[in-house]
Amino acid sequence: MNECLFCKIAAGAIPAKTVYENDVVLAFHDINPQSKAHVLLIPKKHAQGLNDLNALDDGTLSALLRAAKEVARLLGIQDSGYRLVSNCGEDGRQSVQHLHFHILGGERLSDRMV
Repeated sequence: MNECLFCKIAAGAIPAKTVYENDVVLAFHDINPQSKAHVLLIPKKHAQGLNDLNALDDGTLSALLRAAKEVARLLGIQDSGYRLVSNCGEDGRQSVQHLHFHILGGERLSDRMV
């Protein structure tokens, strides 16, 4: 995906403030944070979103969830709690067409999901 913003970040063509990285996933600070801690977690291989999970193998999907826990630990929010969110599609307000998860925390989050 030559035009995909997150593919460019994963390839190092666009800089990002990295929190965690391994061979298959990358986590970096969101440039428009919605909470004190707000990190984006992406697979390095392109998948459009949650409806495109067949583009990824089960190892990558597992790596995403394990990385979310590690990012929360690195941010110091593992014990106090955090929210893991993935927007899907236009109505779900997915702004970048690359599967990604928002890791939000560092403060008491709203009871509302939106």
